[in-house]
Formats: sequence, C-alpha cells, structure tokens
Amino acid sequence: MTKVALSGASGQIGRFLRTALSERGIDLRSAGGRTPLEALRHGEEVMHGDLRDSAVVDRLLEGVDVLIHMAGTSVERPLPEVIENNLVGLNAVYEGARRHGVRRIVFASSNHAIGMHEATEKLGLGCDFRPDGFYGLSKMWGEGLARLYWDKHGIESVCVRIGSALPRPTEPRHLSTWFGLDDLLQFTLRCIEAPSVGFLVAWGVSANTRSWWTPTSCETLGYYPTQNAEDYAAEILAKPNPLDDLGQQFQGGGFVGLDYTPPERRRSLSR
Repeated sequence: MTKVALSGASGQIGRFLRTALSERGIDLRSAGGRTPLEALRHGEEVMHGDLRDSAVVDRLLEGVDVLIHMAGTSVERPLPEVIENNLVGLNAVYEGARRHGVRRIVFASSNHAIGMHEATEKLGLGCDFRPDGFYGLSKMWGEGLARLYWDKHGIESVCVRIGSALPRPTEPRHLSTWFGLDDLLQFTLRCIEAPSVGFLVAWGVSANTRSWWTPTSCETLGYYPTQNAEDYAAEILAKPNPLDDLGQQFQGGGFVGLDYTPPERRRSLSR
C-alpha cells in the first residue's frame, strides 16, 4: 500500500483532506504544524512540528511514497514570514524527500502566482507568472523548486494552482475559480494513484463554465472534474459583489489591493 504523508493537516484544505483520505483507508501520516493532533482512526499516524527543522521533516517523511504538501503561510503576509514558511520550509521538505527517497510531492501552488492577469483573460498552463503579492511570489518560487528537484534529483511533483477550494461558491469570482471539494478529493486521489507524472503543473479548479483557466482537466493524472460553479450562478449574481473595482478587474481578487500603488500615484511619485 502507498504510504502518504499530509502536511498542513490543521489548515482548511488539510482538515478536509485528512478526513476524506482517512475515510478511504489511505495509509496516512498527518502533520499539524505546531498543533498536536489526535488520530481520526486506528492506524493513522499523527505528528506536529516546524518543517524548517530537518528532524521534524525526517519524522514526517520516513517510509513515505507520496507527500501532499499543504503546509505554509496561505495568505498575504510580510516578506520575512513568507520566506521562512514558504521558501525555507519548502526547501527543507524537498531536501527531506531527497534523503528519504520520497517518490512524489503534491505541492499546493496557488492562483495568486498569476493573480495580476486581468479577469478578461483566458489562461493556459504556459501563461506568464504575474504574482499579486509575496504569497503568490512564493508559489512561483515553489513551482521552480519543484522543477529543479525533478530535473536534478528525480523527485516527481504535481504543482496544483489551487483556485477557491470551498464547499460551494459564494461570490462572483468563484464562478471562475471554484475548486469543489469533491473535485479536490478526486484530484488528490489521482495524484496518489497515478503511475508516473514527472514534473506537472495543473489547475486546481472545477469544470466551471466561466473558468479563466484551461484545461480544467488533467489527462496525465486522469483527473476530470465534475462540479460546476454555474449551478450556483443565479443565486450568487443576485447578491452584491463583495470585491471592489480593483478586485473585480484582476484574477487575484482581494489580494491585488493589498499594498497596491494606484497608477495616478505612481506617476506623481516618479516626478
């Protein structure tokens, strides 16, 4: 049986995946960051600790075939914090995977690595990186690290650019970015089960009619999403949009306006 580790098991996505994978009998080791965990079922291994610490990484990855890496800072934060959690920590994880012969890492990348593309654009996987903050920049770097460790060390990676992983869409932006939880679980199971992936980037998104990203499926993994945010469109569009004009203009939504210099101010500062 494939041994699977899940980092970030105390986070929003991690909590969902931990429960869902445990219910399916996956041989799972769950790590909750600095939060101690209680096993959900007999046989689940649990641990916690700082993944910048190689000893903690060794406990997480010993005997593991596939790591689902959901740990790290998941919102926009000052650069030093992002560097420590999303760069230093991720490098420690990949080095641990190298030490322990981990076959594959599923890396939680993000739509915020491309968030400064306008909402009128339709993007393929080869689109330019346009991060909307330090968080998105860290995901851009993480995809590059995953590529490096495949090319130089043969560690497979699936970099999933997660959209909005929620039980249901609740605002107009989600009509394009929603990653339904049924589809998230299907995607994760395909990542565990696929015989060979090499280095792969995929959109973490459902089969949304208004998706900004294509393809929504991933044939290499055998992932074919079945959920569609359009089922909720009439209800969502009947309510006010919570995003301001700037957030509606760009794919990164509310992240774009954080520490943003308006064009008119840029011109005045350059004089």
